[in-house]
This record gives sequence, structure tokens and C-alpha cells, in this order.
Amino acid sequence: MLREIPNHMVSQIRGEPHRRWFRDSYFDLLVWEDEAGEFTGFQMCYDISGMPKAITWSPENGFSHHRVDLGDDAPGKVKGTPILVANGKFDPDEFTRRFRKRCGNIDPEVAAYILGKL
Repeated sequence: MLREIPNHMVSQIRGEPHRRWFRDSYFDLLVWEDEAGEFTGFQMCYDISGMPKAITWSPENGFSHHRVDLGDDAPGKVKGTPILVANGKFDPDEFTRRFRKRCGNIDPEVAAYILGKL
């Protein structure tokens, strides 16, 4: 079940909207809010312990879907930084089903926002 990470543990970037972070064993969800507390977008990584992928929604760009390249982890090398790379395969019905099963413990307004976009 998704749980919110306490605000003091969430990195905030100056000049960007406020971030809220929710996490469980399958999803990693970031939701951005403006100064008035209105949602301005989200990014949800999923299958985080398997083959992680991410969907992102913003009003400027709508939806995008990516695979998370975790970076090179070869012995004797410095681990690379994870990056998002194009990945067109996405099953919205399965994704929504999983989210519905895991969102019961988070702020209902956040859950409704995500489900409304999906």
C-alpha cells in the first residue's frame, strides 16, 4: 500500500513546485503542487524492483511513458545515474487496477487526481 513520505524527507528544488512523495514496493509517486496547493503534475514510477518504468503527466505535455535506465553497474566502475528513455508499451488498464488496489492509505484528493488523469 502506498504511503506518503514525510515532507522533511522529500527534496524540494528552489523555483519548482512543491513535491509530495508516496511509495510502496511497486510504485514511487511524486506529485507537484503550486503555492495554492493545487496539483500541477505527477510522475509515477512502477515495477520499481523489476524493470522500472515511469509515466509522467503535466498540463504542458500531457502523458509520457519511459523505461528507467538504471545506469551501468559494472564492477570497478562508478554507478551511472538513472535516466528516462523512450518506451512505448503501456497497459493503462493494468496500471490503473494496480494503483486502485494500492492507493487506499494516501490522501484521497491525491488518489482522485491521479485516477482522474488516468
